[in-house]
Amino acid sequence: MTVEELLNKKKIAFKPSGNDYLICCLNPEHDDSNPSLRVDKVLGIMNCLSCGFRGNLFYFYGEKVDKLSTTREKIKRKINDIRSESIGLKLPVDSEPLHSDFRVMLKTLEKFEAFRSSNPEYKGRVVFPIRDLKWKITAFIGRSEDPFDTPKYKIYPPNAKTPLYPIHLCKPEAGRVFLVEGIFDLLNLWDNGYRNVLCAFGTRKITKDKLQLLKIIGVTGIDICFDPDDPGQEAAQEVKELAQELHFHVRNINLRDCDPGDLTPLRATKLKEKLYG
Repeated sequence: MTVEELLNKKKIAFKPSGNDYLICCLNPEHDDSNPSLRVDKVLGIMNCLSCGFRGNLFYFYGEKVDKLSTTREKIKRKINDIRSESIGLKLPVDSEPLHSDFRVMLKTLEKFEAFRSSNPEYKGRVVFPIRDLKWKITAFIGRSEDPFDTPKYKIYPPNAKTPLYPIHLCKPEAGRVFLVEGIFDLLNLWDNGYRNVLCAFGTRKITKDKLQLLKIIGVTGIDICFDPDDPGQEAAQEVKELAQELHFHVRNINLRDCDPGDLTPLRATKLKEKLYG
């Protein structure tokens, strides 16, 4: 039985999304009005982008897994992972740079190599290549141009490893970096003169190894600026404790009434002056 056959058998509505199907979360404690559970089309591995619920669709419903198909798929992906880790990913051949503003100024979009593509994976999205410290592309992230589309953001490939970004461009201020959740938080701050800002692509992706790498570029302090809601502040506290274990000096910057991506130029400038002089 395939994942698609199982979803149809259980009468679960699904939407193809790259290598996954997007369905409403199966966690009984999560009222998922906007489908946020990603299910791998072949392996059945599922992960909710909202509540963190994980598992395997086949096991969840007590169905047998086709071990031969899953083994082949895992081998194929392992080969692709090794290849991408050694040489990096490539820009799509039909990538077209943006020619106008999209949420931030065009010069910022150009700096971060934003593009559009007719590739089904990227269609309808503004896409950014994510580069690591060695300038290698480790992933792409696409932001939907339709504000009602879900998911708003997509990582390609879905299992890609994302660094703190843009670590290859980051210039610490007095040894400090400004850490935010999402790419448009980063881009808005870059628009407003921050050159020490890094984005984590979500609060669940921050690890000791990623934080430790900051020491290579001379970082001694981290200013965490996550969303002001309860989940954002809970995550900020967790990251603060993680960074302190590595002997960074850490401050939590709670904007209280807006996300970093919504800071006005005047307020962003005043905050920068207050923090870094």
